[in-house]
Amino acid sequence: MFGQTSTTTPPPTDRGLEDLDAAALAYAARIEGLPPERRQEARDDLVRFALPFAGRLARRYRGRGEPLEDLEQVARLGLVNAVDRYDPERGSFTAYAAITIVGEIKRHFRDRTWGVHVPRRLRDLILEVGQATAALTSELSRAPTVAELSKRLETPEEEILAALESAAGYSPASLNAPVGGESSAEFGDLVGESDNALESVDDRVTVSGLLHRLPWRERRILAMRFYGNQTQAEIAARFGISQMHVSRLLSRALTWLRQAMLADAPPPWQNGAAEPDPGKTRISVKQNGDRVVVEVGGEVDRDGADQLRRAMLEAVTGQPSEVVVDLVGAGGFDAGGIAALMAGRDAAARTGVPLRLTRVQPAVRRSLTAAGLAPARD
Repeated sequence: MFGQTSTTTPPPTDRGLEDLDAAALAYAARIEGLPPERRQEARDDLVRFALPFAGRLARRYRGRGEPLEDLEQVARLGLVNAVDRYDPERGSFTAYAAITIVGEIKRHFRDRTWGVHVPRRLRDLILEVGQATAALTSELSRAPTVAELSKRLETPEEEILAALESAAGYSPASLNAPVGGESSAEFGDLVGESDNALESVDDRVTVSGLLHRLPWRERRILAMRFYGNQTQAEIAARFGISQMHVSRLLSRALTWLRQAMLADAPPPWQNGAAEPDPGKTRISVKQNGDRVVVEVGGEVDRDGADQLRRAMLEAVTGQPSEVVVDLVGAGGFDAGGIAALMAGRDAAARTGVPLRLTRVQPAVRRSLTAAGLAPARD
């Protein structure tokens, strides 16, 4: 129907720039007066004819981190847009197509190749900073400063710094990349992660404070059971009590801790009205002729250590012939209680008063021996 050679697309034999312009003019003349559904064939012919031109433009940008196949696809998209928007009255198709294709390629680099999200305004500024850096480096024979870049682009230095920092987001390092050297560690190993144990920090701190409110024996039993993984039978043998008694002590201590955790103010430690508190420190000083007997009962913790220290110092100060510390009722000593005994021993040594520890329970004997306080064998 349209067989005139002056209005048909030239054969794709020699596709120079002049041929591309001629082909575009022939395309414009060919589709003039045709309905939209009849223009598709002519459009496809021009696109196929200009594909090598789009490929050459795409190859200019290879080696910049993007596959050549992706760049060619973007260039072809730009070519299609150029054909659809072409108006022969506005000038050369070749120049218009080149601008459109290169714009699509640059837009692809700007919008699709960033490893992290960066605002578009900042991405545009990064391109401007790159171009200004290249120009100033050529002029100054050195890398430009931030102030020089700010002056050239008429942009605040803060925005220049933000652009330079954000440029690192274009191609971030992989978390699987090796740290370096002969180490097998990766960058991902250096990145912190959520610590689920943080949720229990408050409970741990609260329990730690409440444990110090318990008598020494209960604290020791809880530690041996839940931190030392010892059985109730092993704990009973260590303290010289029955396994049933250990079970009752554990149950009472855990019940009190649970109530204290749920209350605004910890309830007072209750040992029951049926029996005296076996964990409370009991100190009594008796004069037996020219000897002084210091009787110690219960658990000697940091609360009872001062009481024991004062009692022993007072006993030594009176210059008796001997000071006897009767530990038959003592169920245990913590570090404060042992320190009180050592203070009494040192005071007795300075004054020349003999001091003897007697009737020591097996569990207490091991603690005193380890601290260098050798009890007398009864």
